[in-house]
Amino acid sequence: MNDTNYQHGMIDTLNKGLGAMEVPLAPSATAGLGWNLLDEDLSLPTAVLYEEKIRHNLAWMQRFVHEYGVKLAPHGKTTMAPKLFRRQLEGGAWGITLATAQQTHAAYHHGVRRVLMANQLVGKRNMALIADLLTDPDFEFFCLVDSAAAVEHLGKFFRARGQSIQVLIELGVTGGRTGVRDAAQQQAVLDALAQYHDAVKLAGVEVYEGVLSTEADIRAFLQRAVGITRELVAAGRIERTPAVLSGAGSAWYDVVADEFAHKDVGAPLDVVLRPGCYLTHDVGIYKAAQAQIATRNPIAKQMRSQLQPALQLWAYVQSIPEPERAIIALGKRDAAFDAGMPEPALQFRPGESKAPTATPAHWEVTGMMDQHAYLRIAPGDNIRVGDMIAFDISHPCLTFDKWRHLPVVDSDYNVVDIVQTFF
Repeated sequence: MNDTNYQHGMIDTLNKGLGAMEVPLAPSATAGLGWNLLDEDLSLPTAVLYEEKIRHNLAWMQRFVHEYGVKLAPHGKTTMAPKLFRRQLEGGAWGITLATAQQTHAAYHHGVRRVLMANQLVGKRNMALIADLLTDPDFEFFCLVDSAAAVEHLGKFFRARGQSIQVLIELGVTGGRTGVRDAAQQQAVLDALAQYHDAVKLAGVEVYEGVLSTEADIRAFLQRAVGITRELVAAGRIERTPAVLSGAGSAWYDVVADEFAHKDVGAPLDVVLRPGCYLTHDVGIYKAAQAQIATRNPIAKQMRSQLQPALQLWAYVQSIPEPERAIIALGKRDAAFDAGMPEPALQFRPGESKAPTATPAHWEVTGMMDQHAYLRIAPGDNIRVGDMIAFDISHPCLTFDKWRHLPVVDSDYNVVDIVQTFF
C-alpha cells in the first residue's frame, strides 16, 4: 500500500479508533496531507473541532479569569484530550481538573504536572496509581475528602507507603452530592486529619455549586466556603501556602469568581475555577448558561464577545423513505442526547455546493437509534441522499467520549490537526 492510500485508510479508521493510528499526527504533518472535510476526505460521521473558535474560547476564558485575578484549572473530563490540555496550560491555566485516578494517570503521561481531582480517591488500585505519580517531585495533586472514613482510607494507605497526599475539604448541601453538610461532620474530618497528619495534608476547601439552582443559594454556599476557609487558616489547619479555594462548573463560574476573588482569609490564597465546557461550548445547556452570565456579570459584559460553539457532528443523509422524514447516518453512538437532540445547522451537497448553507429552521431531529437519526423535514425540501449535514450539540462532555480522534479544521474546512482522546 502506498503512503497516500495508507493515510486515507487511517482517516477511515481514526474516527472510531480502530487501531490504525495510536499517535495523532503533528499539526504540520496533518496540514501537509491536504485533507478537506467538504472534499469528503474524512469518513463520516465524524466529530469536528473548529480551530478559530477554539482559539477564541481559550483567549476569552483566560482573559475572564485574569480580570478577576483568579486561577483556571479547566475540567479535563470534558475532552480528555491531551493536545487540548496542553493548549489550555500554554494559554495560562494553573492546572487541569480531572475526575478519576485513571484520567489523572493519562494526563500525567501527557505532560500535565498539576491535577486537582474534583472527586474523592477511594480504592487500593486508584490510590496506588496516584501514589506512583507522586514519586515525581514535580507533580502536584489534590483530591477531596468529606468524612473521617475518607481521611482514614487515604491515611492508612499513604502512611504505609511513607508518602503524603494533599486534600481539600469538600463542602456539600443537604440533598446534594458529596460534601460535608454541617459543623459536626467537618469537625470529624478535621479530627481524622489530625490523626493522619503525616500522610494526609489539608491544602484548602472545595465546593461544587452546580447542585444548587438559584443564584441566591449558590452565593450563600460560596460565602460559607469563604468563611470556613478563613476559620481553617486562623486555626492553622491548612498546610499549603497559598491555600486553595476552588469551585465552579461551567454554568456559574462567574458567580464563583465574584464571591471568591480578592477575599481576605488571613493567608495567601489560590482561587481556582474549574469550568471545562467553555473550550468547545455548545448550543444547548451551556449556551443558555453563558447567556445568563453575559447578562448578569459585569466582566463578561465589558468583554463584548462570548464563547462560540466549536464542536459539530457531520453526517450523511442516508435515506429519505418518506416525504417528511430523512434518515441521517448519525446516532446515539456518535452524539450526546441527554441534554437535547443534535440540532441541524449546515447542509452541503458534494459536487454541487460551493459552501455549506444554513439548514431550514423547521428541520428537527426527533429521535435517534444507535447509528441512525430521524430528521423531520417537509415535502419538497431540497435534501438528497449523500448530502452532508452538520449538527450542533448540547453537552460536549458526552459527545467527546464517543470519539477517539477528532479532526480540527480551519475556516475553509481543511484539516489542520487531529486531537486524540483518552477516555
